[in-house]
Amino acid sequence: MLTPQQLQGIFEQECTYRTSRSGGKGGQNVNKVESKVELSFDVAASQLLTQTQKHLLLQTSGIIEQGGVVRLLSETHRTQLQNKKEVQQKLKKLLGLLLKPKKKRIKTKPGKAAREKKLHDKKRHSEKKRLRKGFD
Repeated sequence: MLTPQQLQGIFEQECTYRTSRSGGKGGQNVNKVESKVELSFDVAASQLLTQTQKHLLLQTSGIIEQGGVVRLLSETHRTQLQNKKEVQQKLKKLLGLLLKPKKKRIKTKPGKAAREKKLHDKKRHSEKKRLRKGFD
């Protein structure tokens, strides 16, 4: 899991931001203001992530592009600052989700009630089959 200091370092040092004009409705605001924000984070070149964290992130296919770059964008808000904060939240959520340690499954045996129910069901099924046999 990443510490808040590591996340802040990623946002400040290792992310590159690109702005452009958003599409859609909005009148002059859309036509004049560059409010759409695209965040790029190069996982492979990161100095703040450990090798195991990089390996975990690069293993997940579909989210990270070829070359180990994560690209996220936001254009839902009217201001560039709000879109930048949203894109940072998306990256934070994504990294938290992908770097969360997997819980190991603890093998358990079926309980006494489950074993008895299984035996009861087997007996009932065999009785049903036995009754279907024809009388000779």
